[in-house]
Amino acid sequence: MMIEWIHPTTFFFIAAFLLPFLKEPARRFVQWVAPLLAFLSLMTVTEGTFGTVSIMGMPVVFGRVDRLSLLFGYVFTISTFIGMIYALHVRQTGEIMTMFFYAGAALGAVFSGDLLTLFLFWEIMAFSSVFLVFYAGPQAKAAGMRYLMIHILGGICLFVGTTLYVAQENHVIAFSAIPMTGLGPALILTGVLINAAAVPLHAWLSDAYPSATITGAVFMSAFTTKTSVYILIRSFAGVEVLIIIGIVMALYGAIYAMIENDIRRILAYGIISQVGYMVAGVGIGSDLALNGASAHAFSHILYKGLLMMAMGCVIFMTGRRKLTELGGLYKSAPTLFVLYLIGALSIAGVPFFSGFVSKSMIISAAGESHRTDIYLLLTLVSSGTFLYTGLRLPYYVFFGEKTSGPIIDPPANMIYAMVLSAIACTVIGLFPGLLYQALPFPVAYRPYTVEHIVSALQLLFLTAAVFFLLKKYLEPKKSISLDLDCLYRKSAPLFSYIVHKPLAQYEGWVTQAYQSVLIAPAKKISQWAWSLDTLVVDGLVNATGFLTLLESRVSAVFDVHVVDGAVNGVSTVLDHSSKKLRQFQTGLIQNYVLAMVGGVAVLATFFVIQFL
Repeated sequence: MMIEWIHPTTFFFIAAFLLPFLKEPARRFVQWVAPLLAFLSLMTVTEGTFGTVSIMGMPVVFGRVDRLSLLFGYVFTISTFIGMIYALHVRQTGEIMTMFFYAGAALGAVFSGDLLTLFLFWEIMAFSSVFLVFYAGPQAKAAGMRYLMIHILGGICLFVGTTLYVAQENHVIAFSAIPMTGLGPALILTGVLINAAAVPLHAWLSDAYPSATITGAVFMSAFTTKTSVYILIRSFAGVEVLIIIGIVMALYGAIYAMIENDIRRILAYGIISQVGYMVAGVGIGSDLALNGASAHAFSHILYKGLLMMAMGCVIFMTGRRKLTELGGLYKSAPTLFVLYLIGALSIAGVPFFSGFVSKSMIISAAGESHRTDIYLLLTLVSSGTFLYTGLRLPYYVFFGEKTSGPIIDPPANMIYAMVLSAIACTVIGLFPGLLYQALPFPVAYRPYTVEHIVSALQLLFLTAAVFFLLKKYLEPKKSISLDLDCLYRKSAPLFSYIVHKPLAQYEGWVTQAYQSVLIAPAKKISQWAWSLDTLVVDGLVNATGFLTLLESRVSAVFDVHVVDGAVNGVSTVLDHSSKKLRQFQTGLIQNYVLAMVGGVAVLATFFVIQFL
């Protein structure tokens, strides 16, 4: 039978299983070839469903291919290729394996055609991505555990919600638009929003992403939140509450990014803010808004990956990650600065870069939907994005006072990966039609109008002026900005006390009562039962067996010596008698006549004697 389509996840999972058995040159070859093969599989596939099996009478679809899933499939494979080039110098095979499992699971979720398959790949994503935090070393263990716990919560919400929804819809498990009626859809939406880092369920992102490995953070910035955006577009388009959630995310992330000191936490809050744009676009629900959310997810994966790679290089070169500890890197790393700047201009929505052609679609959709308040707030957030990513962060990293200490040049593969990402950001900005033709709905939007360009440049110049006027208020401080994660950080001692004191004492009381009321009587009963079984039941059984054995032996003796003796004796007598009688059978008539005469003589003699 001819194979119609090889799922791109297959290439990633096979690569992950092969890596431990390959030597260095072959391992590097697999790292960049597997994403290329996955991308080629998407370029050759036609729309439809593939890999459908039946489980308990319900269709399970591993490959639902349409314009929306293909769009996210393209960018996931492209970002995996760039990320693998960036990670060619990594020697930890387990970390590379984790990246392949993580990316493969994200692709599996995107092409899932039912909620059961979605949940399967959702959980693989969660449990594989956490190792990108653990591989950073012992100092990241706590952040990794917090990340794992919150994603287990999200998985529980998704599983329970799916179960209730399937029961509500008479066992329909199709992954499509989900009506917001009942507890099931609400729990599914909650689980998805946890993975989307929606405020106030967002603290895991700003906690875990900065703690991940340098290469792991690049992958984490691409998949988890964008997979959630894909699910929202697929299943919850037009849900009004998402507009509010998205706006809160956009504002909240931008504000925290402007006061943060850690360079990767700044970018992590930037993810929350930019995903807020996408969530708001899904909430608006029009074709333009959904196209904007899809396009912005595509652009965001590329430019945020570029920014994460650039800051990863800074950490690799200096060993530092605080704005207060950095500065003056422009002269020692001018190429790095230019590459970072392309990513910063893209995320800020500067004309002729990718962010401009995607972000403006969402803002325009808000205007066309007569949501003036949403339009103004998203425009304000766009200004804040340029402030923290395009001005504050590069100013204190690449300019200002020179960083003290030795600087190590990053491996060439890290620079090559950033060049690829920078080219992608620029090409999409210059030729938006390449992106627009892949969007899920027909596009009639024109980003490069005089009005759009002039308003964007005015906003950017105004933001730059504000930064230099208020720079002293935006200077980084040697402090830690506590977010909502302080709730579980600060509550850890209280939780530990509750576990070790009241709960431990309660557990001791329960255990003692359990031992006294249940275990001790049970032991007594078992001892009595054992004695009864040993002395009575086993005794009767053994006595019965002994008597049976004795009876069988007596029967054997009687049979051998009495019955068999009598039978054998009779047969012996008969045999002996027959032999004696045989001697009288001579065959001569005269002998028989003589015997008869003798017998008659004997009888006559007997009668004579009787009458005498």
